[in-house]
Amino acid sequence: MSDCPAQPTPLRELCPVAWQDFVSTDPFPLELGGELPGLTLRYETYGTLLPDKSNAILVPHALSGDHHVAGRYAAADRKPGWWDCFVGPGKAIDTDRFFVIGVNCIGGCQGSTGPLSTDPRTGRPYGGFFPEITLGDIVRAQRLVVRHLGIPRLHAVVGGSMGGMQALLWCADYPAEVGRIAVLAAGLSQSPMAIALNAVSRACVERDPHFRGGHYAPGEGPDSGLAVGRMLAHISYLSPASFEQKFGRAKVPGAASGDPVHWQVESYLEHQGASFVRRFDANSWLRITRAVDRFDLTARAAAGKLFAPDSPEVLAIGFSSDWLYPTSELRMLLAAATAVGVNAAYHEVVTDAGHDGFLLPDTGLAVRLHAFLG
Repeated sequence: MSDCPAQPTPLRELCPVAWQDFVSTDPFPLELGGELPGLTLRYETYGTLLPDKSNAILVPHALSGDHHVAGRYAAADRKPGWWDCFVGPGKAIDTDRFFVIGVNCIGGCQGSTGPLSTDPRTGRPYGGFFPEITLGDIVRAQRLVVRHLGIPRLHAVVGGSMGGMQALLWCADYPAEVGRIAVLAAGLSQSPMAIALNAVSRACVERDPHFRGGHYAPGEGPDSGLAVGRMLAHISYLSPASFEQKFGRAKVPGAASGDPVHWQVESYLEHQGASFVRRFDANSWLRITRAVDRFDLTARAAAGKLFAPDSPEVLAIGFSSDWLYPTSELRMLLAAATAVGVNAAYHEVVTDAGHDGFLLPDTGLAVRLHAFLG
């Protein structure tokens, strides 16, 4: 657990919060073959678990997120957790009522077993030898933490983007263990366009001469390739309207026509790439994006094997300007659920924010999510 000294707590804010590690020495088999000889899963919890353990909500993170969902480790922290606008006392996911769990996924680089972790069989970091994973593996690992906490059934799983895909897998694979799911900005599968964007993003990493097949020393990795790959991905998270509103054709103050960074939008993307490299590992980026690309529940849905009349309740939430996961995908998800009698609903957030809309405060969304969680 992290050492978070007590600090004056701002009104209605979670602070201090702390992370914990769940450690298993049992082999963890992987869907694509092979196994991890053991695993560590870093997680955080907020709120109080009821004696009957009926108020637990799991919040899986998106592609580049982590276990730090809400709150601050210390009052002086510059930023709270990545979904602090929705998780906390009196918020949409109310920690005065619910016990909220965030888990860093396997394959990541924020404390859970991933390419940066030491392989106990060799005593060296896995690096490029870290195996391929699926979102099914990630969900199965999360389930270990939920069981470790003694929770037989989750009140809900709520996730956006890759987190929404994980919520769907909880519904598909463990329907008796979750009461309801909220899926934000995701669909039944990864679209060909999204796969294409991820493919180019990975190519940026793999063709960086410092990548070395994934076998790079700490501090000597493919920083340039990872930064450019993230720049490309970040474009897909916004919308044309949001780029226009944020930047228009504004130039960097003092920039000459021949300067490599001439436009404000270029400066913004350069910043996004550079900041991402400081907190993320290239091998993790490759493993997790490939796991997302493999996600596909369309065949199960078409065969009527994804949802059943007694499946968890479903809330599908789309964002009007999201071109990475268009609202049509959420409507297809809703249709698949209602076709077999699942209690399901759709809510659309009208926004210019694009795919990143699920990360931003929205009063209507907060009210709808709060009502759905009961």
